[in-house]
Amino acid sequence: MDTTHYGRNKAVGKYADIRGIRMYYEVYGKGEPLLIIHGNGGSINNFLYQIPYFAKKYQVILADSRAQGKTIDHKDSLSYEMISDDLDALLDHLRIKNANVIGWSDGGIEGLLLAINHPDKVKKLAVTGANLRPDTTAVDPFLQKMVMDAYHKGVDSLKTINQPAVALKDHLKLLHLLTHEPHIKIEDLKKITCPVLVIGGDHDVINTRHTLEIFENIPKAYLWIVSDSGHATPLNYKDLFNKVVGDFLNKPYRSIEKTDRLN
Repeated sequence: MDTTHYGRNKAVGKYADIRGIRMYYEVYGKGEPLLIIHGNGGSINNFLYQIPYFAKKYQVILADSRAQGKTIDHKDSLSYEMISDDLDALLDHLRIKNANVIGWSDGGIEGLLLAINHPDKVKKLAVTGANLRPDTTAVDPFLQKMVMDAYHKGVDSLKTINQPAVALKDHLKLLHLLTHEPHIKIEDLKKITCPVLVIGGDHDVINTRHTLEIFENIPKAYLWIVSDSGHATPLNYKDLFNKVVGDFLNKPYRSIEKTDRLN
């Protein structure tokens, strides 16, 4: 059982009024800013193993994304672009010019969009389990069908309920994200100027070939495929994940071309 206070820390938890919502966030540590972004239906608490590790060196910023955790948003629309723009606004609210970014799953998608649409805000970016599109060229077919079936079942249930609960409608918004988005173009990946570490488990929800596709189309990128790993690398391989991502953030990016490939 999780006994940490992350995601419910009254001592540091605050709200920022941005873009029509009250975004809940927490900040730990001092140093260079590091924004960490959770996945679909998640919260700050998902990074209970990363927060204490990175807070030793960085000012770690985490937020509950729109319509998730303590950040309430009952409006009908929700998109990855909205969430990444929220995070951009949060950094402005905190008067942070730019930050390193770690994103897991949907957080990885939002990290990519942040680097594409707000390039001045991202110094370095590490993404794990991210995808560019919602179809089976990117997502494991079994799991893609499972989530799609859950979405359609939920939509059908709305038709039989006179006054559906707000929680059900919010849940369907998140399922709609998984089943109908994102739609990030390859040419947009090529616009990313910051160094990026692209991570995936060799048995991830996201197909390994798709993770490779992301890596190959970002100009300054490293690739790390974790063996014997599914989607939850930050949890199941927490020590290794923290070290590899920490080294990526600490060391200057180097281009490995021509004869350097021999080293």
